[in-house]
Amino acid sequence: MNINPSKTFLGIEFGSTRIKAILIDENSAVIASGAHDWENRLENGVWTYSLEDISEGLKDAYRILAKDYSDKYGAPLETIGSMGFSAMMHGYMAFDKDGNLLVPFRTWRNTMTAKASEELSELFGFNIPQRWSIAHLYQAILNKEEHVKNISYVLTLAGYIHYMLTGNKVLGVGEASGMFPIDSSTGTYDAGMVAKFNELIKPYGFGWTLETVLPGVLTAGENAGYLTEAGAKFLDPTGTLKAGVPICPPEGDAGTGMVATNSVRAKTGNVSAGTSVFAMIVLNKALSKLYPEIDMVTTPSGLPVAMVHCNNCSSDLDAWIRIFNEFANLSGHPIRKPELYDMLLNCAMTGDADCSGLVSCNYFSGEPITHLDEGRPMVLRSPDTSFTLANLMRCHLLSALATLKIGLDILLSENVEIDKILGHGGYFKTKGVGQKLLAAAMNTPVSVMETAGEGGAWGMAVLAQYMALKGEGEALEDFLDNRVFAGMKSITEQPDPADVAGFNTYIENYKKMLEAEKAAVASF
Repeated sequence: MNINPSKTFLGIEFGSTRIKAILIDENSAVIASGAHDWENRLENGVWTYSLEDISEGLKDAYRILAKDYSDKYGAPLETIGSMGFSAMMHGYMAFDKDGNLLVPFRTWRNTMTAKASEELSELFGFNIPQRWSIAHLYQAILNKEEHVKNISYVLTLAGYIHYMLTGNKVLGVGEASGMFPIDSSTGTYDAGMVAKFNELIKPYGFGWTLETVLPGVLTAGENAGYLTEAGAKFLDPTGTLKAGVPICPPEGDAGTGMVATNSVRAKTGNVSAGTSVFAMIVLNKALSKLYPEIDMVTTPSGLPVAMVHCNNCSSDLDAWIRIFNEFANLSGHPIRKPELYDMLLNCAMTGDADCSGLVSCNYFSGEPITHLDEGRPMVLRSPDTSFTLANLMRCHLLSALATLKIGLDILLSENVEIDKILGHGGYFKTKGVGQKLLAAAMNTPVSVMETAGEGGAWGMAVLAQYMALKGEGEALEDFLDNRVFAGMKSITEQPDPADVAGFNTYIENYKKMLEAEKAAVASF
């Protein structure tokens, strides 16, 4: 099979536990892939990854992809039609004028910016979540941190990778909307809010203003630079990959998730569920008021999106499955990880719809939606609970979506119009399980597409492809409908009334359990 490398498109996404690289052809089909597993660390109370973690993980994921390509097609991967990079949104990477990282990378998982979040939300009349870059920056100012006066520029992880490869400090508008509020009419940072922030920090006498430290903003389809000689070596130290590849605007995992599920048109939405979980609903009208549980961000082309973001999803579920894996190995009958997941998750679907009163808290870290700064995973049950394997596993699956449901119920109370919801991410890998439970949580049909397993890295590759073909004039939503998803199969689950009722009962128990969770955080 002959492949024209000038008609291939690369997407690399930095997720919370995996860096994934996907190469697609002109039909948006995957032709090569690579991945690198990694984990964040809690250091001095801060969830972080080191710059070495980032660079080595990027190189390893690309190395594996390039080998996969050469093994399949008998030629080295010397050039690519276009490429793009994405990462988990938000967080804080502050650099001085010489490019030195001033403090360890503060990821989205940190909940240390409550005061800044509250003050900025009031100042702007706009919800500023704790994980947003501007909240981290202002909290550092409030904390009188020494590094702030030396800031030259602030980036997100996706923006940092893009800068290392191109020399350009820019972001896609979807990613930028997790740094600072965006004005959808101008496609860049809200000028009025920028002015308010500059006035707020004026008494500190810093040698910078917000405009000078934030990256530029681009929309999907625009060219964001080219792979430099240094960037090519940073990505591929073997020197095989040549410089000059055009690169599209870097995006966040929320934006690539929207693309991967064809959810960039008004009244569409998607739920991405893995280490964290978030729902993105593209709005056709504004919400009636500010909700601290709802973030306002944008699609990669700048349309307004209501986002419900939860820091915790499947980490506790994964931890319990590791315990069962240990037991299987101890018994002398080891079970492959994918088969173990399928076995236990399908077992969960035979449990009681409300888990018979069994409830678990899945919080590994703080959760702003429920006003907790730290997490303590735990399981609660009464003496008369039917404590079965099926109920235990179902309990963990419902817990993974419980905080999301609390936020989504606000949107549903606003009568937000949703024509379709699509799910993607690891939570949906076992056919019919996560999808069926999300349908129960939202009381809405949920679809999963064939590409759901490829996730955001594939979505980023599609954005790179869109930039390469943008000269043909299609809007992003039309490009996806007409070229990428035309004829693509999906599976849809309708909400089961018994599951809906069971989840509603479970969520009431979950809310009551949060008082015990607060006590556990305070005392343990």
